[in-house]
Amino acid sequence: MDRIDSVVLTQNTGYTSLKERFNQSTVKKTERLPFTIQVVSNLADLDKAVEIRRAAYRRHVPEFAETMGVEALDCAPGTVVLLAQSRLDGGPLGTMRVQTNTFGPLAVEQSVRLPDWLSQASLAEATRLGVARGAIGRMVKVALCKAFFMYCAQNGVDWMLITARSPLDREYEAMLFGDVYGQNEFLPMAHVGGLPHRVMAKPVALVRQRWAKVNHPFYGFFFETDHIDIDISSASKRGKAGHGTDCGGLPGSASGHLRPLSGT
Repeated sequence: MDRIDSVVLTQNTGYTSLKERFNQSTVKKTERLPFTIQVVSNLADLDKAVEIRRAAYRRHVPEFAETMGVEALDCAPGTVVLLAQSRLDGGPLGTMRVQTNTFGPLAVEQSVRLPDWLSQASLAEATRLGVARGAIGRMVKVALCKAFFMYCAQNGVDWMLITARSPLDREYEAMLFGDVYGQNEFLPMAHVGGLPHRVMAKPVALVRQRWAKVNHPFYGFFFETDHIDIDISSASKRGKAGHGTDCGGLPGSASGHLRPLSGT
């Protein structure tokens, strides 16, 4: 698979830039969500992210969940932590961490060597996804995926990366992520307790085109709806400046001390 270069796409195929296209007048409606999604900017919100992260992992990998706390990568340059909170009471409903390779290797690179067509590109990996149970959790997950895409589109990222365990990998297949290695190949991931995951990627520049071609059910949610409750504006500013969350002087609770990425 070859690297997708957004500049080449713009020059040779009639594409406008990702950022320009994402802000064009294709939006047909504005929709409020029962929650907000914002970038974690303080220790209290980081603790909330860890709380929902741990609760979600506890349902599937309880032993690993018990080792989870605030991690060094949560505070690293080029990394942002997204937090979904209820508009009713402010309770945490979901979280996702987004790391770019601008300032260092991705979490997945603890476990695998990325092929040249990826290692030479601008990448963003989503990790530590966790959402509440039930219908609200499913909505939060889709909204977090939209926030991930928005962040990539606004920051010139070439490829979105995820690692997915079974059966969640099928959800990412449905969103047109493709295998980086062999088809349906699962590899042990050090940053997820050694559990086998598929490594999957999607070219940011082609998401809209590909989803339109297959009439993807999320197309309207992503590209034709303005969700004012999803606000990643500070993520773009901090990502470009290389600032992560300030984790200095962490108090007790979930942030008693920084843990390594493996959680052990």
